[in-house]
Amino acid sequence: MAYSQPFPLAQPLTKATQQTFAPDLAVRLICPECRDPNPNIVEEFSSGDLVCGTCGLVLGDRVVDTRSEWRTFANDEGDDPSRVGAASDPAMDGIEQLDTVISFQDGGSGLARELQRAASRSQSSRAERNLLTAFRDISSWCDQFSLPKTIADIAKQLYKRSDEEKLLRGKQPDAVIAACIFIACRQAHVPRTFREICNLTHVTKKTLGQCYKALEQAFNLTPGASATHASLTPSTGPESLVVRYCNHLDLPPKVQSYCADIIVAAREHGIADGRSPVSIAGGAIYFTCCLLNAPKTLKEIGDVAGVSEGTIRLVYRLYYAERMKIVKPKWIDEGKVTMANLKDEGPR
Repeated sequence: MAYSQPFPLAQPLTKATQQTFAPDLAVRLICPECRDPNPNIVEEFSSGDLVCGTCGLVLGDRVVDTRSEWRTFANDEGDDPSRVGAASDPAMDGIEQLDTVISFQDGGSGLARELQRAASRSQSSRAERNLLTAFRDISSWCDQFSLPKTIADIAKQLYKRSDEEKLLRGKQPDAVIAACIFIACRQAHVPRTFREICNLTHVTKKTLGQCYKALEQAFNLTPGASATHASLTPSTGPESLVVRYCNHLDLPPKVQSYCADIIVAAREHGIADGRSPVSIAGGAIYFTCCLLNAPKTLKEIGDVAGVSEGTIRLVYRLYYAERMKIVKPKWIDEGKVTMANLKDEGPR
């Protein structure tokens, strides 16, 4: 009987040893001064230092705080573990100020658009979305006009109040925003004219006037309503416009002071009464420039003030006819002004 040779025994496989890297947990940080085997190392996150708690030796600096950055933005006392978001906006009280943004990258399936619509419907109502849109427009226009944030906040409060009380139902939102910005400018003593607001917001002067009159009556902002509210909304006087116009014309500061005195003197004598503040400011600037021999053309002043050359010339003629009443004699005696520089009836 034939027997087959037995199979040879399998040899053990040799596995190549690979070098592994791992942190050496036996390494401990000790103080080189104390050399305590059980060191008392303190992390001072306020200063960003690693300090020995026994001897006070600074072992490291610029330590990164890896703890949770719990901060509170609540106005009242209490624990408010809010980890995201900016400070709360008083004008948006009662409105959710955090947004959820859905990415547009969906591979062309159209799912992102549907999710955005669903999130928009579920997050806020239509009234809240319209209010947020109006607030963004107010901030944008105030930035374009180089107006301070205070005016934007006042305009937002006025718009929110008008929206809640349904004061201007049926009016265009842009017209209401323009009226709110105009009132906010007057309350903050940074007056702007109707023409400037209309050029900024592209709202017609008639529509802006209608919205302004409605808000003025609703908010009790008429000058004769009460002493308290009358002081909040001073009229846009020519003196307040002269400063800005002179700055745009690169006129020296003395022109502003002389021009303001001339306007006050003309008002006391009833000269150019009934004219708009813009016209009076433009005419007074031209009269003062001629008086001080600071040449500025009618076109340059008209472009800055936003009035025609004929309007400025008309106010100048009124001032020229009563020039001895509005020009102080001490200016002439001290040689600060020269009456001969004034032209009869202005250039034609």
